[in-house]
Amino acid sequence: MTLNRLQGIAENYNISYNIDARFNHISNQQRSLAEALNASSDMTQQELNGVKFWLKKVQKKTKKLDLKISALEGALAERNKQINKEHKAQDMAMTNFTSMLSKQKRMIYQLVKDKSDLQKGMEVFRESVENQGKKIAELENQLQNMQQNEILPPNSLMAPEINRTPEDKQPETPQNDPGPITVQQRLLKLQTKHNQRKKLHEEQLLLIPSKNKVEPMAAQHVCNVNSMLIFPNSSTENYVTFPKGLREPLHELSICSWVRTSASYLGTILSYATEDNDNKLVLHGRNGATYDSFHFVIGDPAFRELPLVPMIDGKWHHTCFIWSSIQGKYWFYVDRRLTSTGSRFQKGYEIPPGGSLVLGQEQDTLGGGFDSSEAFVGRLAGFAIWNRALSPGEVSGIATGKGLPRGTILTLADDPSIHGAVERVDCTCLEHCP
Repeated sequence: MTLNRLQGIAENYNISYNIDARFNHISNQQRSLAEALNASSDMTQQELNGVKFWLKKVQKKTKKLDLKISALEGALAERNKQINKEHKAQDMAMTNFTSMLSKQKRMIYQLVKDKSDLQKGMEVFRESVENQGKKIAELENQLQNMQQNEILPPNSLMAPEINRTPEDKQPETPQNDPGPITVQQRLLKLQTKHNQRKKLHEEQLLLIPSKNKVEPMAAQHVCNVNSMLIFPNSSTENYVTFPKGLREPLHELSICSWVRTSASYLGTILSYATEDNDNKLVLHGRNGATYDSFHFVIGDPAFRELPLVPMIDGKWHHTCFIWSSIQGKYWFYVDRRLTSTGSRFQKGYEIPPGGSLVLGQEQDTLGGGFDSSEAFVGRLAGFAIWNRALSPGEVSGIATGKGLPRGTILTLADDPSIHGAVERVDCTCLEHCP
């Protein structure tokens, strides 16, 4: 019995030992599963962060695509307006042509009527000539009879001819008389006069300068520029920031600068971004745009398209962008000339302070997210920002080198931070700027 009891105890010990081993094995498996779960959770979190990052990028790109689509829709609407204007002009020209044709028909009818009256007059004149010929023949017969009956002095032979009244004389036709004017000759004469008037009108149009043409200014003799920034290429590393930034909210602003670029697009002159909106204030174009314009953005997605010509001809051009939220109006000046204006543009809007102000790049994030296709390539000189809307006289004064008006809140003299290959050159006059 003792031996059997000892054997039972041994069997139970073996069972207990096996259970402990199983528990250890299960504990190790649980620990491995926990580690795998933690690793999977970290990887999942990383993937979620990546998805959030790309989702944000997609949202930014979607906004840009929406802007482009809006711009294309605006361009299409403008094109439709232009086509309607052309159709109206063609209809007006057709109406004028129809009216002119009706006048010519009436003129031809009048000429035919005049021809008929002239023919009747010629018939009357011919009958009168025939009657005069008959009378002259009768007089000659009477003279011959008188000469046969008596001898008359030579002077008496001429007396009847001298004493005849004008009605008795036969009209003499000049040797070079061309005769009556035909209808074809009159039409040819009218057509010649019409061609002469048309040529004169075309010559007068050539002498009148086009309203939309902006004459280049003598930029070489403009001074009070102070300094210039050179953006050599479209690298995302080339940009300029202002640590001072905007320190007060803006309800009006004026941005003026001399611009010189030889690129086929303008690029981004300025971009101002905040935490909640990366397009609070943007002046930019994009490489590959299908329209000759660039965007003046205030508080994305509100923007206006401005004409690009003649700012990409490789010459200096003075530009001023002016906006007022009081009336919601904007003005765009190129070389002292108002090239674009409008209203209902962010009326009552406020541009907040504390954001990131960048020259030469368009921000997709606060202080970053640059795109080389939106970079500015060229030169900026005499850059300045005002917290009010400048008058046309003040714009003209800046463009002619009379200095900057009062109220500047930011200029190149405020120690901007230069990044990449951008170069700053101090030059008083444009003719001294390289």
